[in-house]
Amino acid sequence: MHIENVREYCLSKKGVTESFPFDEKTLVFKVMGKMFALSGLERIPAAVNLKCDPERSAILREEYDGAITGAFHMNKLHWNTVILEEVPPKLIMELIDHSYELVVSKMTKKLRTELEQL
Repeated sequence: MHIENVREYCLSKKGVTESFPFDEKTLVFKVMGKMFALSGLERIPAAVNLKCDPERSAILREEYDGAITGAFHMNKLHWNTVILEEVPPKLIMELIDHSYELVVSKMTKKLRTELEQL
């Protein structure tokens, strides 16, 4: 999967925006202002950092050893780095969905209501 496919998929989700809040090389996707995905655009091989349930992270890291790892410079308990060329596209989309849903589930009721109304 190419990073442009990841970008298109993330932006297709309700309430998602993209920005470069850290520098001009790190693309961040937020739902209602809360980060759920980010990618260093100059990273080779291409990768995306995604939020993940800690138990699921452990299973994924074992099953996809080296292709899914604890995210650099992030809380490794809750964030994974996914190497795009080493993980099936279907799983990448599923992990994007999972990250998005985790972030939405932690939002206030007010923000979730605003998101539903979009």
